[in-house]
Amino acid sequence: MTVSEFADTLRQRDDFLILTHTRPDGDTLGSAAALCSGLRRAGKTAVIYPNPEVTEHYLPMVAPYFGPEREGQCVLCVDVAGEEMFPKGFRRGKADLCVDHHAKNPGFAPLTLLDGDKASCGEIVMELIELLCGELTKEEADSLYTAVSTDCGCFVYGNTRADTHRAAAHLMDCGADAKRLNKSLFRSVSYSRLVLEGLIFSSLRAMKDGQLVSATVTLDMMKRAGATEDDCDDLASLPGRVRGNRASVLVRELAPGRSKASIRTDGSVDASAVCARFGGGGHKMASGCTADLGPEELTEALLGAIAEVWP
Repeated sequence: MTVSEFADTLRQRDDFLILTHTRPDGDTLGSAAALCSGLRRAGKTAVIYPNPEVTEHYLPMVAPYFGPEREGQCVLCVDVAGEEMFPKGFRRGKADLCVDHHAKNPGFAPLTLLDGDKASCGEIVMELIELLCGELTKEEADSLYTAVSTDCGCFVYGNTRADTHRAAAHLMDCGADAKRLNKSLFRSVSYSRLVLEGLIFSSLRAMKDGQLVSATVTLDMMKRAGATEDDCDDLASLPGRVRGNRASVLVRELAPGRSKASIRTDGSVDASAVCARFGGGGHKMASGCTADLGPEELTEALLGAIAEVWP
């Protein structure tokens, strides 16, 4: 389905409930906020499902659009790669429409707009809103700049392309306050976050001359740092900062006996394929999974799986 065809579908429908994914990031939230605004400007009834995992950092961007789940709504997923990523508490359990950039999206929604070449879902939503409304508002541009910039790590991740920069430049032309957003998103953290980073760096393990690096975040480390969920944005990028790194693993303990892993690679190792073995997925260079294992157990399992496919 093309962007134009999907825009026509949105014009034909109404009463939208927009879903963001579990453990929501800047892309799903920024895309959802902008699309909800655009749909309302196009004369549609639209709300965002109040994902209970939204952190305080992003809450002001999406909270004005929150609305209840009701019978008969058209459920529209944004940046949701699979049904296992539906937000906590969502009762219906099915979606009607989906906008996504994860190439391995299985097509769980009957109508899906998918572009796996985009660095962020925000780039697709930008095109949709301009087809629906003709132009972006400053608020929409801010939300979409948040989406685009966070999903490519402020334009340093391997998924960054020329089109990513063009999208960011266009959003700035539309009023996005890049100076303010870049400082808020990438250059301003709490004291607890800095303490947590120190603990994470102390947990580093380097293999293959630093080409493969792992780190862990335990519940005890979170407690010692005084860190909250709001301090955990983009922790996955930290172990990959080792010079010469090709693949990195960060495993975070969510509860006793349950952990979440994030894998980042330069593309020589397929992170999505590795995570799929543990029920997860994502992109070739950035993927994740959750398992009923302690952080040490999950780390060892993932390092073993990566070793099997190491080029």
